[in-house]
Amino acid sequence: MLPCPLLVTKYITVTLHTETAPAVNQPGQCGTESDHVEAQSGGRVVELTRLLGVDLDGPVMLFQSTRRIKSPPLSYVTSCVRRVLSSRRHSLWIILILVVAYIAIQNFLVHQARNDKLTLTELPRQIKKHHLFPALQNVWKDFRSAFLTVKSTIKSLRTARNPVLHHQKERYRKPSDYTWPSHADTIFNLATTPQIGTNSVSSGKLLLPNQRPAGLPGSSDRHSASEAFLSASRDETLINTIPQSNFLNAHFNSAKTKTCHRKSHIVFLKTHKTASSTILNILYRYGERWNLTFALPRSRHSQFIYPFYFASHFVEGVSSRSEKDFHILCNHMRFRKSEVAKVMPEDSFYFSILRHPVAMMESIFIYYKSIQAFQTSHTLDNFLDNTSRRYNSSVINNHYAHNLMAFDFGFDNNVVAGTEDLEERASMTIAAIQRDFHVILISEYFDESMILLKHALCWSLEDMVSFKLNSRSRQTRQILLPNTAEKIKQWNALDWRIYVYFNTTFWHRVDRQVGKDQMKKEVSQLRGLRAQLASTCLKDGEAVDPSQIKDAVLKPFQYGAAVIQGYNLNTHLDRETKMKCQRFVIPELQYTDHLYMQQFPLLSEKHRKANINRS
Repeated sequence: MLPCPLLVTKYITVTLHTETAPAVNQPGQCGTESDHVEAQSGGRVVELTRLLGVDLDGPVMLFQSTRRIKSPPLSYVTSCVRRVLSSRRHSLWIILILVVAYIAIQNFLVHQARNDKLTLTELPRQIKKHHLFPALQNVWKDFRSAFLTVKSTIKSLRTARNPVLHHQKERYRKPSDYTWPSHADTIFNLATTPQIGTNSVSSGKLLLPNQRPAGLPGSSDRHSASEAFLSASRDETLINTIPQSNFLNAHFNSAKTKTCHRKSHIVFLKTHKTASSTILNILYRYGERWNLTFALPRSRHSQFIYPFYFASHFVEGVSSRSEKDFHILCNHMRFRKSEVAKVMPEDSFYFSILRHPVAMMESIFIYYKSIQAFQTSHTLDNFLDNTSRRYNSSVINNHYAHNLMAFDFGFDNNVVAGTEDLEERASMTIAAIQRDFHVILISEYFDESMILLKHALCWSLEDMVSFKLNSRSRQTRQILLPNTAEKIKQWNALDWRIYVYFNTTFWHRVDRQVGKDQMKKEVSQLRGLRAQLASTCLKDGEAVDPSQIKDAVLKPFQYGAAVIQGYNLNTHLDRETKMKCQRFVIPELQYTDHLYMQQFPLLSEKHRKANINRS
């Protein structure tokens, strides 16, 4: 007799009756390899013989059992498939199948692309979902159906196995056994999701302050080609040091397909001496017309504690929580995005405006003549020739004299040409501006900028009509020599690089978002509306010196050596028309105070009484 339990490795013939009978083998005994376990009961005998080629998942015990489960005969191929799928390493087989499917899908994409005469390099950008995806979806449906069938087969095989062996196998099952569908979906997504191409903005040509590209309003034939553009070599050297914008192309490509929604959450970084007061008036009128809430400086100030970095508590109503939701923030500040985001909604539209550094420096020198850096300089050339002695960055308000645009955007302005890390700092500055702002406008092309802004904000053409505000009279303007312009570019090297880059990207945006023909048409319409409004509202149809302004409410603030002009209204206007016309020409300080009184009447009265007591 062999010791029990007996390990069955060859042929086992089990004869069962339909009724229960005691087993031949008694406890403690075993038969030989060819023994038959028989039980007699008068019924017919069914003999089942199974051929096993390998270990049947461990030892098989012959128990004193009364009935065994019948198993259908299995072919050799079925047995092999069953053994493979029952293996603990079946997940590797499934992964292998998915990899093959992934390769097949990739080959299908390449084949389809070749049929459409596309190159592999163009494939990620040019494959269209409606062109290829229906076929791929059919492939995926067939593949997934087959996969679910295999999975259900595996499950049925497992449940049909001996419960004891099934329980033993559960303890060794790998986590990957339960994650086949997620693996399959991942591979499918990798195979079918098109990669987003990134088209960098080409450098183009730099447009100088008083010039417009051919075909746009205001272009002049009297400018020579050498005056219209910088040299190509100099342009390429500068532009190539600056990171190209990915997001620009994404916005350009989607601008014409997206539904246009009027924007009312707006952040305007009001830079100095860049025609920003005119834009401020546009925003003020729009917000007042639609009863929007402005984020205004505290204590009836016109600036957010400038030149300090902006902080959320600089806004009236934030600390007291009397105002919770703001629509427009547009007064002078030194930009800090993290603090602005505490005040303005997440979906706010950010934009600003730049001016050519040469023209801007000439204006700054006249307007801020009283600051320490300019006080002892009779001319701008005199200051530029002696910056090491005249300019001290630690003196308050001297920041106006050096890279003022970079300073307003929140960056260190003490950079000159020849600084060791100038290009790196310029690149970082430009990248940060691109990240934080949706649109950067150009002062020299104000009308074109307003059309571009109109499209970006989804406003009407009438919303963009304005008169020039806070502008100087011609008597206080100076004509600069060519060598003076070069000195300014060297001294304000950071501002110059910022302007060069965004002047270029501005025209790329015009071409893609509006189009030259449409831009020409809308600029003409805008100027026509402005002319009609001037005929209705303005006496003599133009700005005049402050000494000629009749209404004291419309007199602009005078500062430095500049003569800031204003407007007189026609005398025959009815009350309603006069009030509308006043909104177009009221100076910045008076309009800001008017809005503050509307939004905070109690605080306004408190400040008024305090001022009376001081006087």
